[in-house]
Amino acid sequence: MAVAKKIVNTLDEEPGGCSNSILSDEDWRLTEKNSFKSIEDLQQNMLLSAEDITALKPVVKKYHMRITPYYLSLIQNPFNSQDPIRKQCIPSLEELYDAEEDAIDPLGEERTSPVSCLVHRYPDRVLLVVTGRCFMYCRHCTRKRLWKNKNFEPTVKELELGFQYIKDNPRIREVVISGGDPLTLPTKKLDYILSNLARMGNVQAIRIGTRAPVVLPQRIDEALCKMLEKYSALWINVQFNHPREITPESTEACRKLQRCGIPLNNQSVLLKGVNDDPQVMIELCHKLQSIRVRPYYLYECDPVVGASHFRTSVRKGIEIIKKMRGHTSGMCVPTFVVDGIDGRGKVPLGPDYLVSLTDDEVILKNYNDEVFRYRNPREASEIPMP
Repeated sequence: MAVAKKIVNTLDEEPGGCSNSILSDEDWRLTEKNSFKSIEDLQQNMLLSAEDITALKPVVKKYHMRITPYYLSLIQNPFNSQDPIRKQCIPSLEELYDAEEDAIDPLGEERTSPVSCLVHRYPDRVLLVVTGRCFMYCRHCTRKRLWKNKNFEPTVKELELGFQYIKDNPRIREVVISGGDPLTLPTKKLDYILSNLARMGNVQAIRIGTRAPVVLPQRIDEALCKMLEKYSALWINVQFNHPREITPESTEACRKLQRCGIPLNNQSVLLKGVNDDPQVMIELCHKLQSIRVRPYYLYECDPVVGASHFRTSVRKGIEIIKKMRGHTSGMCVPTFVVDGIDGRGKVPLGPDYLVSLTDDEVILKNYNDEVFRYRNPREASEIPMP
């Protein structure tokens, strides 16, 4: 990896550095710099009252905030605390109250990290945490533990330890690049990470998880696309949680990635007051289908500190899927999953369509709750020969 070290000898500077990048990040960085980084910024722009600011100071002291002007523009009324866009980005007093089950690391990622920037939970894939920074700090974020270090970002040495771990484990065939948001990195540094993974013989698929098309679509620029299209094994997962997030700007950002040949999947988080309604989810998934983004997962909101007010019952998620299945295209129905605590992995959940099962027949229930019998095919060894 000596060559890689030479290429990135300036990449351990403060996040956002890399002045010698061969691909210019200037345009989107200028846009990012205009983000709202303090609660006082919201008051100065008449988005919150003075009383709100005073009440919310303890919240932002505990959980910092960052919101892009673009995403704030999607709020229809900033003084409506029930606005589904506002709920995801503007701090709330409810963040100060944790449920008994809430934890700073509910998924046990630190416990399953053989290397500081890598989580290895499943046999054939790993999660590479390349930054703790985001364009916007979502109030329901499951990795608030990274917020303890405002500028968390692994060094090149730490990344190389992660690369070596992946290379030394031939069972690993898929790498998920996550954070924070990987697209906050300079394009050159992201290229460095992707190139190291792409030349490993065991890595067959690379996924990037990002909210950039949702919160800062300007990030999907020509320079980024030119770099990404070099990698044929690349997939991107985005997170649209509400229909209003699908705009001409976010649509164009997705189109640019698709023109690079990159498949896009969506992973929504089930959030109380945002999308915990079947009609909202149907509208969201219809819009996703219209821009060729596959509705992939609907996550139960994790029991992370500061987010208990977003969590619905698991039953609510199952009910939403039940009201979607059969009432809209199967391509528009995501898989509802609970991410098991302490690293136990994702558990898919859905309505009970299987009533009973025997060797001879299956009794099933369809989306209209109609019960019917279905002949269970016998194994070839059980069929009598003539």
